[in-house]
Amino acid sequence: MKDEVYTDQHQSVGPEVDHKLAAKKEKSRLSAIFTVVFSGFALLSDGYQIGVLSLINVCFTKIYGDQFTSEMSTRIGNSLFVGCILGQIGFGFICDRVGRKVGLMLTTLLVILGAALCAGAYGAGGSVEGLFWALTVYRGILGVGVGGEYPCSSASASEAADVVMPGRRGMLFVFVTNFVIDSGFVLSALVPLILALAGCSYEVIWRASFAFGVLPPLSVMYFRFKMDNSDIFQKNSIKKKVPYRLILQRYWKYLLGTAGSWFFYNFISYPFGIFAGTIIDQSGGENPSFIHTAQWMLLLNFFYLPGSIGGALASDKLGRKKTMTLGFFMQGILGILMGIFYKDLLGIFPLFVVVYGTFMAFGEFGPGDMLGLVSAEIYPTAIRGTAYGWSAAIGKFGAFVGTTAFKPAVAALGGGDADKGQARVFILASGLAILGSIFTWFLIPDYSKRNLHEEDEDFRRFLESKGYDLSNFGAPSAPTAADIEAAESDTAFADEKKA
Repeated sequence: MKDEVYTDQHQSVGPEVDHKLAAKKEKSRLSAIFTVVFSGFALLSDGYQIGVLSLINVCFTKIYGDQFTSEMSTRIGNSLFVGCILGQIGFGFICDRVGRKVGLMLTTLLVILGAALCAGAYGAGGSVEGLFWALTVYRGILGVGVGGEYPCSSASASEAADVVMPGRRGMLFVFVTNFVIDSGFVLSALVPLILALAGCSYEVIWRASFAFGVLPPLSVMYFRFKMDNSDIFQKNSIKKKVPYRLILQRYWKYLLGTAGSWFFYNFISYPFGIFAGTIIDQSGGENPSFIHTAQWMLLLNFFYLPGSIGGALASDKLGRKKTMTLGFFMQGILGILMGIFYKDLLGIFPLFVVVYGTFMAFGEFGPGDMLGLVSAEIYPTAIRGTAYGWSAAIGKFGAFVGTTAFKPAVAALGGGDADKGQARVFILASGLAILGSIFTWFLIPDYSKRNLHEEDEDFRRFLESKGYDLSNFGAPSAPTAADIEAAESDTAFADEKKA
């Protein structure tokens, strides 16, 4: 009789448990796929808005001449980086403590708002100086959204990629993050070029170019609203009493590695990207047309893509650490050679652009692809966004320093000769790339073959050994698939025992 009751109970409970668990797992997998795709897609706008300033600077120079001073150009460029630093630190905290979804929704709104304000910027009474100051403020707002996208999107994409494609997490992550950003850089040259070919005025070109950046985040708004926080986040998040002192004790070396390498990379990549249009405009002959400059800029930006694809393919096979070290080192060697033979290369301008593009491609192959990836996987889930945000913020500070110092360095090192100054800046920046390869090799671990859960478990054991209360982990209000399975199994067991 007891066996019959056990069988009846098992048959009545079992299918219900299986159905709920299967439904939860299917929803979780679909959410992971949505997260991978739509976490990354809005980054198209981030790469676009950073890159588009290069040709917009050319527009401003042609419209306003000497009124668009070097100081104002630098100020507008740096306002985005200041905003990025605030966004990366702030939203790194938010996406860990409040949730990935909340962070993604807020950053999407800020990017849309900032891009729209830039497109409609106007100086009071038609003041040119007022226009540039308005753009400085609006680019700062945009920067907070752009900066916040990095920890929120990367943390979400990394966790989702581990579910969707565990064996090729690195490749998938790069394709939905850095490759998308690089595609935004390509679009940042293509859109102004199309507008110029259509006969638009310089003012229409720069306003419409800013406005285009609204479309990518706007297109993913609905899908981000439908996302769920990942199971691994719900299980391993820390909502209160975050042990920051213990975190620094365990991860200070990793933070030095990711933040330091990011500083060197952004110090190199952003000035040479943002001012590439100006460099090409100055080096492309006597008074080149905007279309001429934009065409060469498009070709230059296109080199980001093969570099990014190569890094994505190498990340799982060669490993993150070796890929990043190799990219840094090759960029450094090529940059030094460019600096030595700079004037010779300018004499064959198409070759100069190709070599310049290859210099940028090596950066994308190595640190461009790998820094976001390693920063999203070598830290535990509980602090993934925060540690990523700290590292990326130091990187953006490198971009701020690099763009601020770029034009003064060209002037100081060239002694009035712009070509000589740019050649020497290439050599200086390339030395930092080699230093970045050293940082990478000695300070960053290779977690290419590790599951994200492994570091979570090691982190828990470390905290437990230090007397930390592990009950602070998890989000009880948001049960995972594993929690449902365990709860249903306990219920079934209790019913069986009672029967």
